[in-house]
Amino acid sequence: QVQLVESGGGLVQAGGSLRLSCAASGSIFSFSAMGWYRQAPGKQRELVVSITSGGSPNYADSVKGRFTFARDSAKNTVYLQMASLKPEDTAVYYCYADSSDGPIVLKRYWGQGTQVTVFS
Repeated sequence: QVQLVESGGGLVQAGGSLRLSCAASGSIFSFSAMGWYRQAPGKQRELVVSITSGGSPNYADSVKGRFTFARDSAKNTVYLQMASLKPEDTAVYYCYADSSDGPIVLKRYWGQGTQVTVFS
């Protein structure tokens, strides 16, 4: 059973930075895609960044230039480095990983979520 364990959320002042981590129970390159979503109170879950195996990160327009996706295969961990944070970035952040058969996603795994709160 795949597990994704997130850490790194917290309370930060606007303009500050945080780094979220997502540790996988297996090799991150066994997944066809990984990324991060977020969900603010009363809003739908939105995609923050996604990356396919061997591809480049695709960022939501709202975070381009401020957020950076990174991965450490030796640690089976992916990261979301967040800079120039704004109050509207406040949300629960979830990492995900897809297991696919060709173009078909067989299963999507989710982390437990980590709260990010940005105050002005």
